[in-house]
Amino acid sequence: MTRTRGINHVALVCRDMKQTVDFYTRVLEMPLFKTVQLPDGGQHFFFDCGGGASVAFFWWKDAPPAAPGIASVEHFPMKPKTAIGSMNHLAFDVEQDQLEAMLARLKDAGVPHTPVVVNHDDSPQGVAAEMHEGVFVRSVYFTDPNGIMMEFASTTKEFGPDDIAHEPASLETA
Repeated sequence: MTRTRGINHVALVCRDMKQTVDFYTRVLEMPLFKTVQLPDGGQHFFFDCGGGASVAFFWWKDAPPAAPGIASVEHFPMKPKTAIGSMNHLAFDVEQDQLEAMLARLKDAGVPHTPVVVNHDDSPQGVAAEMHEGVFVRSVYFTDPNGIMMEFASTTKEFGPDDIAHEPASLETA
């Protein structure tokens, strides 16, 4: 059986490569490890986000403008929907004991972010005010200079058969 080994990289499009390099290297502390000048005048840069994975950005002078609420999240958590085929957000895996430090780093850098660590659980609201046994991921959400929603996520439990409790939805049966 052939299986993938994880994510190699996610490729996104940025508005300003210089600003993107500053944010990812200085604020998120992700080393820039490869730059490519494209034949059409664009650029393609790669950042090490840990665990053998990377985040890559394309930049073109004539790229189409951002389309919040269509191709990116308009306002989280009030308007989290994005269009079919878009990337909703990118989650970076971090240790649970690092979440508060990551939140402080974002605050110190003036980066828009959720005001607290979000505890995701299976309650009707999907989140809990306090950490408890049913919390499966703890997160901090923020946006990069391009308006791309990002997440620092820490898985808090092992998943098992009971975690698959819903039938997949379809437009044909909705």
